[in-house]
Formats: sequence, C-alpha cells, structure tokens
Amino acid sequence: MTIATNRPLRTFFLRTYGCQMNELDSEIMVGQLEKRGLLRIDDENEADLLIFNTCSIRDLAERKVMGKLGKLGLSRKRRAVIGVTGCMAMAKKDNIFRKLPHVDFVLGTNNITDLNDVLDEVILTGRQTLRTEDQFEENLDYLIAKRDDPVKAHVSIIRGCDKFCTYCVVPYTRGQEVSRPPESIEEECRLLAGNGYKEITLIGQNVNSYGKDKSEWNCLFHDLLYRLDKIPGIERVRFMTSHPVDITRELMEAIRDLPSACEFVHFPMQAGSDRILKKMHRIYTIEKYLEKVAMLREIVPNVSLGTDIIVGFPTETEEEFMETYQRFADVRFSVAFIFAYSARKGTPAFRWKDDIEEEIKQERLQRLLSLYNEIASEERQAMLGQEIEVLVERRNKDEKSLKSKTRCWKNVVFEGDDSLIGTLQTVKLHSFSNQTLRGTLVKNRDRLQVTTV
Repeated sequence: MTIATNRPLRTFFLRTYGCQMNELDSEIMVGQLEKRGLLRIDDENEADLLIFNTCSIRDLAERKVMGKLGKLGLSRKRRAVIGVTGCMAMAKKDNIFRKLPHVDFVLGTNNITDLNDVLDEVILTGRQTLRTEDQFEENLDYLIAKRDDPVKAHVSIIRGCDKFCTYCVVPYTRGQEVSRPPESIEEECRLLAGNGYKEITLIGQNVNSYGKDKSEWNCLFHDLLYRLDKIPGIERVRFMTSHPVDITRELMEAIRDLPSACEFVHFPMQAGSDRILKKMHRIYTIEKYLEKVAMLREIVPNVSLGTDIIVGFPTETEEEFMETYQRFADVRFSVAFIFAYSARKGTPAFRWKDDIEEEIKQERLQRLLSLYNEIASEERQAMLGQEIEVLVERRNKDEKSLKSKTRCWKNVVFEGDDSLIGTLQTVKLHSFSNQTLRGTLVKNRDRLQVTTV
C-alpha cells in the first residue's frame, strides 16, 4: 500500500502506552522529531504524523492500541502518516500491515535511532516500511530526549532481559540484555543536574543485571550507584525494575550508605507458591525471596518495598492463591501492581490452557487488592503527625496545592506557591485520602532530621 500524500511533515502527535522504558523511548523520539524541525501538537486530527508507541505486556493495552488504530483507518479525514513503534511493533511486525493496511511504518524497540531514515523512506517511496531488528546496539543519543518534566527524569542503563519468564514478552520484544557504558550514563546525569533536575530514576527490564554482560568495565549496578552519588545536584536516585535473583548485599549496602539512593526497592514477588514460581520460570523459591526481603530490611531498616503480582496463572489453585495472599500480608508491600493473568502470544505460557475462569481471576484480584488497600491505609495512618522530606514536583490537579513525593514513593499534597517546585521541603502530615497523604509545610527546619518514608 502507498501513502496518499507527498506533502512535507510539519507537525506530529505521539501517544505512549506502557512502562517507563516506553516513556523514555518516546522522549527520545520527540527529541529526534523536533531536531528534524517538526512541531509537537496535542490534536491528533491536525497532525501530519501520528506515532503510537505501544506496549504488549498486557492484553488490554494491546487491544486499546489496535482499537485506536482501527478507528483511524475508518476516518475520512485528511491523511496523516501513521507509525507504530514499541513492543507491539516487535511482537506483531508486518502482521500490523495486514490487519491495519493504513499504517505506514512499523519501528521496533531496537530501531528508534532509525526514525528519521524510516520517515524519509516512507515519504520518498510512498511504501510501507518495517524496521524490527532483534538485537539492540547501544548507539542511542539519549541526550536528545525531550523531557516534559523539569524536576525528575528517567535514565536508561540497560535494555532487554535474559530471564525468560514464561508469561513475559519482553525478551522477545526488547531482546537480550545490553548495558549502557557508565561514562555515558554519568554524562547524561551530569547534564540533567546542570539543567536543574533533582531526581533520576535508573530504568531497565532488570537493572540489577547492569554490567554483567560487560565484565571488562568492572562496574556492576552498585558500583554505578556510587559513581552517580558523587554528581552534585542530584538529590535522589531511584531504580526499577529489579529481579530478586540479582539483588545483592552490595546493592543493599549502597542503598543504606549513599545519601542519594532512595530507600525504596521494587522487588517483584509475582506469586507466593513455589510450584507457580517454577511454572513462571522465576528461578527462585519463595523461601529465597523472603530471605532477601529479611536481609534488605536488616541492612536498610526503613526500606519500603514494591512488588508485581499475577493472580490466576494457569493451573493456580485456591490454596496456591492463598499462599500468595499470605506472603503479601507477611511482607506488607508499600506499593503493588496486581494483575489478573492474560495470555500473551509468543510466550511459553501461551501454549498452555488458560484454565482459570475469568470470574475466579477477578475475584482473586479483588481480594488481593483489598488486602493491599488495607495495608496501605494502615501504613499511612501510622505516618500521621510525622515530619517528612518531600521533593515538590508540580502543582496538583486541583490547582490549590502542590504535589510532592517522599523518598519511598508516597504522594503528598500540601499548600504552597510555585517557587517550591523542584525543591526539597519538610511537610508535617495530618491526614490522607485514598493513597495520597496531606500535610502542612514546615518552614526553617533541617531536612536531615526529618523522618525518611
């Protein structure tokens, strides 16, 4: 199919679905397009170029994108160049053209540096273009990323995953693990600090594997944290996601010892049953997982833990679900992303019978969500009256208060003026609504004496 336009591209619209990696990839693509001379606009009906940066982790996310793209094909409005990027591009590849013949290009997660070349090819030839290489080469210009947030930024340190969990498409959509040189990471973080950024989040499918594919660097993940802690201006360093197998004592000690390292670890358990963990190919037992939780809490007593949980995995019994429920109650996770299992084409689990009825999945999901909400409410109730350090991020949606975050990833709102945005402040907590804490600004207090939560 050929595109129905030879006009130059002047404006673009980009929508992002999915995780922090997709968000950063979108920022890089925005930087490339603006350098090309295009203007980003919010109205997709007026844009010359539409890009949908997609996710394939959950079935719902994929269906949303396919539905959106399908509607564009039915539109009788003027023709824009349409591109699909991200994980769905890698998972479906040229099948996208067969299902959605009005799409002009498909660009995989390992090819975002080719965006301008692909656009040139589409415009010059009028033909659909596919770029979906399986291997990633560390040649991205991260410094070109156009960030909307002026206070905090995502910084990619490793791409891909070698763990091959049976339910996950990431190893097939993002390829094997490839670490980014530490000098490149430092350069970007120094630039961010110079531009006033106060918080960076180091991201990757498994940040704890950083440097293992490049032994000659002699720089593992905890070594990287020590290097970044020396950068003036960076007040906070976060990271996600972690695989329990690769979390080390050295990393735990770095979290304890480094002023910039936030005392929050996203530590996905996924399930509380050894049989289900083995079926998921998580390569640890629940006993080993809980041992690392205990070690982490011994070394970093004030640490908060986050997790991912899948309920209704194929063959999961009620008793095995209750093992997950009990382990969740024992650990008392502060942050949790809980999902009902959905089969993903291309994964080993897709070949298995999805034998848990949807009604049962949803019932288990709601039970676990209720437990999580109960734990979160108790945790926030215990925090009332405390004075805590927050990083002020932006004005809240209500326009009356400021939104901020604690070191351990809890949202706090309080009244204040815009001059506080981008600064560390002390807030005394007095109430909470759902999972948002409310407080009052405390002036002229030494933030180092404040509770870290």
